[in-house]
Amino acid sequence: MLVNTMETDAINILGIVYIIYFMLPAYIANVSALVFGGGPPLDLGYRFIDKRRLIGDGVTWRGSVIGTLLGTLIGMIQGTLSDDIPYGILLGFLLAIGAVLGDAFGSFMKRRFNIKRGRPAPILDQLDFAVGAMFFASIIVDFTWEIIATILIITVVLHLSANIIAYLIGLKDVWY
Repeated sequence: MLVNTMETDAINILGIVYIIYFMLPAYIANVSALVFGGGPPLDLGYRFIDKRRLIGDGVTWRGSVIGTLLGTLIGMIQGTLSDDIPYGILLGFLLAIGAVLGDAFGSFMKRRFNIKRGRPAPILDQLDFAVGAMFFASIIVDFTWEIIATILIITVVLHLSANIIAYLIGLKDVWY
């Protein structure tokens, strides 16, 4: 059964693997929103009071919906493996929708700081979706500060590694 409290045992290889497994719905939602994006932007072209776009063209309805669905599917699979399908679906959904909305909030912040789409915003680019995922999942999961810090560190490493690989094989124009 998926636990509803993240234990604070010493962080070791198994702990790192468990955290990646736990965050998988968020990670899948984040990458799926990018891969399957396109179409109308989530903000529908609206502008904020500063006359800049709310979010921009990079966060789309299609990517957001597909990302949320695929993250929820991963949660359902995890729930099946742990004999708690309803909890798996709920946790997967919360992590996935949190990741998608966290990424949208990151784009919103980048627009406020006048950072153009595709330009780097260190830390924000790597952590917006993970913070959003944990925020939503905290409805049913008790996170400790140690677990939060570990999730954030693992996410930065995974995010940068994935982006560098995507850049090297030609899927991205920039390494970040």
